[in-house]
Amino acid sequence: MNKKLLSVILSSAIVAGALVGCSGKSVSSDSKKMTVGALESVNIIQPFFYDEFSDESENLEVNTFEGYDEMKDAVISGKLDIAATNWISAIKAAENGEDIKVIAGMSNGGSALVVKKDSGIESIEDLKGKTIGYLPESIEYVKLANELKEKGIDIKKDVKFKEMDLESMIKELSGGNIDAFCGEEPYVSIALEDGFGKVIDYKSDEIVSLNTAIIATEENIKDNPEKMRELMDKHVKSTNHLMMSKEDRINKAAEFGIDKKYLEKSIDNIELSTYISPEMIEEVKKLAEEMKEIGMIDNIPNIENMFDLSMLENSMMKR
Repeated sequence: MNKKLLSVILSSAIVAGALVGCSGKSVSSDSKKMTVGALESVNIIQPFFYDEFSDESENLEVNTFEGYDEMKDAVISGKLDIAATNWISAIKAAENGEDIKVIAGMSNGGSALVVKKDSGIESIEDLKGKTIGYLPESIEYVKLANELKEKGIDIKKDVKFKEMDLESMIKELSGGNIDAFCGEEPYVSIALEDGFGKVIDYKSDEIVSLNTAIIATEENIKDNPEKMRELMDKHVKSTNHLMMSKEDRINKAAEFGIDKKYLEKSIDNIELSTYISPEMIEEVKKLAEEMKEIGMIDNIPNIENMFDLSMLENSMMKR
């Protein structure tokens, strides 16, 4: 899927700002400018509506990126104020001692194990001897790898994991080159709607509900509290708006190049939420344990220390 800049950039250097954001170079030295990083994804839709909750005088810039780690690095270097993250990237940053705080939730759900409709695969155990498409830095992979181990299936000998991007998973499954993929929306719904895939749900663990969140640096939170509160206000307002407006979510996601016929089912499988509950923090702990179990990280970081929800709590109290 070709990536393109779809956000409304409220600055005098529109084209230059967009190019700089996508390349990872400094976007601004102006302390009043608000810079946000996002992917063009149905799971990360809110930043593309922040401008609807901005005064004309505000200088808001939303930049699109190709991956979570790229955005994380841009936040750490001060090129972005906030950015979307997945929990794998956040946990690895915490393990490495990087200055990253999770400051709000963004979306939950949207993940599944999809198998070829005529494959005869009905359970996790049936994956033995099969080829599975996966993204190595994804919750779906961590989840599936641990479930296989629990079933006594060696993830290096008994199954063949084939690394690929999400779009390739659809092509490879429909073409019969893989037997299954562990992925997320809208690719789950594409496989179902086009009739070549069926879903095996992850029912034994709650980790699958985790999806994306918002990160910032502790330094930026301390040095620019007013700006960070403004950004959290926009995030909360955008999330509340989109929770009530399925049509806006579908129309914006369609601009990312996704056919609308897949989006209604996709969006029904994704919950937008700014709130991070104690139960979610426990899920993040479980995810870190499973990452360590398969060798993705060497040490489990202090998970509670990953979070600073003070700005979010302030914004949510205004509702």
